[in-house]
Amino acid sequence: MTKSNPLLRTSFFAKLALLTILAFAAGSSVYAKETTAAAQEALEITVYSSPTCSCCHRWIEVLEKDGFKVSSHSSDDMNSVKQSFGLKPHLASCHTATIGGYVIEGHVPAADIRRLLKEKPQTVGLTAPGMPRHSPGMQAPGEQPKGYDVLSFDRDGNTTVFTKY
Repeated sequence: MTKSNPLLRTSFFAKLALLTILAFAAGSSVYAKETTAAAQEALEITVYSSPTCSCCHRWIEVLEKDGFKVSSHSSDDMNSVKQSFGLKPHLASCHTATIGGYVIEGHVPAADIRRLLKEKPQTVGLTAPGMPRHSPGMQAPGEQPKGYDVLSFDRDGNTTVFTKY
């Protein structure tokens, strides 16, 4: 009967522990990169607006300051853009955007878009119908949104209050 060497056993377990730590670290690094890429992708928003609308451009600036990557497209026929996304006339505002499979209509605050993407409700999108005076892109710099509702809406144009300002 041979005796096992305690030093060899310790060395074996030390190597096993080190390999386990390295494997976990490598997996965590890959996961972190995938998570970061997914988070960046989730912040990419496509905006359609009239080339002459200054409040649309201010809303885009608000989104960019909040970390969104905006792909902007000008259109002289915004009614056709809205119709292509199935937007009903009573939900309309001046610009239309898409992100994560949702439609964002009008001056919806960035925080509401982030919440929508986080919660992933069964809805077509969010709208701030018309052009609310105290909404992002319409309000004075530094002013908080107030005096209007952001609505979620379904394919039939039915709405529910998403956020009350």
